[in-house]
Amino acid sequence: MQLHNMYIDPGTGSMLFTVLIGVIGASVYALRMLLIKLRTRLSNGKVTVDSNNLPFVIFSDDKRYWPVFEPVCREMDKRGKDIVYMTASPDDPALNNTYEHIKAEFIGADNKAFAKLNFLNASVLLSTTPGLEVYQWKRSKGVKYYVHMLHAASDITLYRMFGTDYYDALLLSDEQQIRDIRALEKLRELPAKELRLVGIPYMDEMAKRLKKEGPAPEHERTVLLAPSWGPSSMLQIYGGKIIDVLLKTGYHVIVRPHPQSFKSETELMEKLMREYPESEQLEWNRDTDNFNVLRRSDILVTDFSGVIFDFTLIYDKPVIYTNPNFDVSPYDAWWLDQPLWTPTVLPKLGEELTPDNMENLKELIDACIADPRYTEGRREVKASTWAHPGEGAVRIADFLIEKYDEIEGKKDAGK
Repeated sequence: MQLHNMYIDPGTGSMLFTVLIGVIGASVYALRMLLIKLRTRLSNGKVTVDSNNLPFVIFSDDKRYWPVFEPVCREMDKRGKDIVYMTASPDDPALNNTYEHIKAEFIGADNKAFAKLNFLNASVLLSTTPGLEVYQWKRSKGVKYYVHMLHAASDITLYRMFGTDYYDALLLSDEQQIRDIRALEKLRELPAKELRLVGIPYMDEMAKRLKKEGPAPEHERTVLLAPSWGPSSMLQIYGGKIIDVLLKTGYHVIVRPHPQSFKSETELMEKLMREYPESEQLEWNRDTDNFNVLRRSDILVTDFSGVIFDFTLIYDKPVIYTNPNFDVSPYDAWWLDQPLWTPTVLPKLGEELTPDNMENLKELIDACIADPRYTEGRREVKASTWAHPGEGAVRIADFLIEKYDEIEGKKDAGK
């Protein structure tokens, strides 16, 4: 008998893993129920509370989200609320935090992390990770309430399809997000989630930091190329051509690909870094903290990346954006018979880069920086996009504690 090599594609592998997790989960749950029945009989019918139940858990799938969660952790620590911070990055800065009430632990990468989360016992879990109950991450029978918070001021319908459907609550930053979520719930006949406008804590922190440190020292004009990732992203569509054109401007160029590009588009990244090595004019940036690179850049060139709103609303600088033929079919936006929100506000923030005007990019950059109408446009978009500036962490902490007290039957929110 001849044996052949077996290959399992990633989609099938994910499905098989999900089935395996389901089988294990059902077995563990049945075993738990059996143990509870035995304890009940041995204790004459008295049932004790599971001492392993955690009041608050934060799950981060990547170390780059520590700046998103840290303001919330600081506020909860100030109020004496214990949080277990579970991370899928072994080098997450959270693991070195010094907050008294924040205990961080590495729970394994990728599927190992989800395997632990799928059997978690907690009252309230907070995360920025989409896809709960869609991919490997399943709702645990031991977690009473799942809360999702955003890590960018951007279009919530640009999550992969069903990205937030199975959370109990979403913490949002503008009214448009609320309208889109309610529309998706109606189309999919989902129960209404709890939606709360809280703002964006990491943007609050960045704004405070910028105010403290001030603008960057005088420097040569600097252009930041910071695209998103995926088939519709700038680097996938234009490849090295966009870097060529930027170098022709004579300005200092910083290329900062999306972190996911180095995981999902490895071949492209290696090719571009090989063809465009670092020089006095060109630098590649992979800093976890993007504060300094945004601060010292005078203009941003990007596609649909959420960094647009960091750069324009916090640093008050213009953007040049591409509007590629964006395929919305993998995203929640596909369900809605309306244009994406982000492209409708981009003309207020800067100029569109097209194949026709790409060779005139230097003139476009100069005009965009000098035009006062974009200054006014940034103010307008900020007012409608960023709810409760400066209050995000406080409002999220209020919500988490309120939810915990409601779930656990606490009457005194201070307890």
